Amino acid sequence: MDERKDVLVLAIESSCDETAASVVRNGREVLSNIISSQIALHTLYGGVVPEIASRKHIEKINQVIETALSEAGVTLEEIDAVGVTYGPGLVGALLVGVAEAKAIAYAAKKPLIGVHHIEGHIAANYIEHKELEPPFFCLVVSGGHSHLVQVKDYGKFEIIGRTRDDAAGEAFDKVARAIGLGYPGGPKIDKVSKEGNPEAIAFPRARVGDSLYDFSFSGVKSAVLNYINGCRMKGEEWNQADIAASFQKAVTDVLVENAMRAVREYRAEKFAIAGGVAANSALRSAMKEACEKEGIDFYYPSPVYCTDNAAMIGAAAYYEYLNGTRHGWDLNAVPNLRLGER
Repeated sequence: MDERKDVLVLAIESSCDETAASVVRNGREVLSNIISSQIALHTLYGGVVPEIASRKHIEKINQVIETALSEAGVTLEEIDAVGVTYGPGLVGALLVGVAEAKAIAYAAKKPLIGVHHIEGHIAANYIEHKELEPPFFCLVVSGGHSHLVQVKDYGKFEIIGRTRDDAAGEAFDKVARAIGLGYPGGPKIDKVSKEGNPEAIAFPRARVGDSLYDFSFSGVKSAVLNYINGCRMKGEEWNQADIAASFQKAVTDVLVENAMRAVREYRAEKFAIAGGVAANSALRSAMKEACEKEGIDFYYPSPVYCTDNAAMIGAAAYYEYLNGTRHGWDLNAVPNLRLGER
């Protein structure tokens, strides 16, 4: 009989504009996942305003943590560790979560575990795919990150490819604003693209000459802006849905092509996607089709675990806890933290 005790992690995430807390058991079972989103607030400004995000985190964080503990039916005394995102992200926003986690861990005499935000996104796949274990490849695509990662073991990663300029989600937001959809761009482009023709406009697919796996999305973003300006100068109408669908196809094609090149080169047998853009229906279906063609297993989280949440941080913190990771009271926010750094 297995005598191992269950490990309960209280996790906190505040890297951008979601204030989130979660209680996760043994890295895979979510007992609560509370998310207070600021989307409606930042929509007024067309994007996230860091100062406002930080202030809102301060207002919401205690309430979100109390709700997470209550919904999970556990007390602080029953928690085994406190996990928190400490980078990368907006420095002010990160500081709120880190300060809160340190205070709780200190007062409750629990171990403190700082978690890398991208590691959290990757770990989101463990929540719904109990059978998924390293090694595997993961494409992390969000508003701030586009990373192609070889997951060698729990907490051990090698970045094979990354964006040279705009992240995929950033390009989605900028194009959405340009074609009059507003913020947040990803879900709005995904929705309107369903009414458009993805072959209507031939937007470029960038290749990074000295790296087979790196990404560049500033060119396709500029091509969309140039196309719109060209139409305006000629007095021609442009079709919002066609632009959205053609842009989405251009981004998706590059993500899929680079990912599958890595899969073949490294002879991967499992492939996962993660991050906010991983909720995009066109990307999910294109990746699924590509993985089926390559004969490999494909994993992706539900949309609620693609966008920022604390359950994914709890999953990652559990494996860091098992690996012996512990942080001191000098843990600080690191806005440009690189994956694999401690």
